[in-house]
Amino acid sequence: MSKARSAISGKYIPKAAAVRHPRTSVVEKGSNHGAGTHHRSAITGRYVTGATAQRHPNNTVTEQG
Repeated sequence: MSKARSAISGKYIPKAAAVRHPRTSVVEKGSNHGAGTHHRSAITGRYVTGATAQRHPNNTVTEQG
């Protein structure tokens, strides 16, 4: 099951909203079973460092493991 989340608010959003705003939303596939905190770019979908997440708060999502 995949869920879409806004990078700006951090709230879950409808998949249609994620399609309309691909640069500020992340579609999560599966569950995050890792430990710790991870930051992911809403634009590329790749994991980024904490410093990058601080510089681009509207385009990154912070995930808690």
